[in-house]
Amino acid sequence: MFYSFILLFNIMKKILLGLLDWIYKRKCYCCSSSKEGLILCSKCYNSLEFNPPMVDRIINGSNIYIAGAYDNNMQKIIRGLKYHNKKDLAYYQAKFMYEYFKMLDIDKQFQVVPVPLHKDRQRKRRYNHMELVAKEFCEMTGFILNCELIKRVKNTKPQYKLTRVQRMQNLDSAFVVDKSRVMNLPILLLDDICTSGATFESIILELNKNNMKDITCFATSSPNF
Repeated sequence: MFYSFILLFNIMKKILLGLLDWIYKRKCYCCSSSKEGLILCSKCYNSLEFNPPMVDRIINGSNIYIAGAYDNNMQKIIRGLKYHNKKDLAYYQAKFMYEYFKMLDIDKQFQVVPVPLHKDRQRKRRYNHMELVAKEFCEMTGFILNCELIKRVKNTKPQYKLTRVQRMQNLDSAFVVDKSRVMNLPILLLDDICTSGATFESIILELNKNNMKDITCFATSSPNF
């Protein structure tokens, strides 16, 4: 009798857990499909389009690469990670950047430096989205993660409504280098969106002041105009 009860209990438990999995199955953040049980389904990921594997622009002697356009599903991925606590999307953003980076055929061992948030903004958001992306990217590439090299000491205004001149004024003296964190490796700066390039430029100038010249910048996306 006892063993029959245990058997029945285990069967009911398995049925209940299966039902809960079905009810709460993870949906794709972009299309809401639950077929794969992933936060980003393969169809939506495969819809992301790469830019041609080439230098997008050069800022103060540093090459800027941009993996894709900030539109459609890429916009949803970046905003979901950045503003809506969808931390699992960091893996897919990093994967997209990694697959593009492989096409560039750059033969260097980098220290990867994500663009930092000001401490007040990071405290409010509870994480730096680009640190999460950079960590995933480093696991894919084998590069060294360095989240401490650059500090954001000025709580800047959001950049998207500003002109290029206003962006540079907004970012003036926004970043400092922590000299105790310097590594003898080329630097790969990571950011999610590159519009005017003002954020990259401000960081490059600060690194140059500290005799760091071997800098490559890499953004996930750039808006189409």
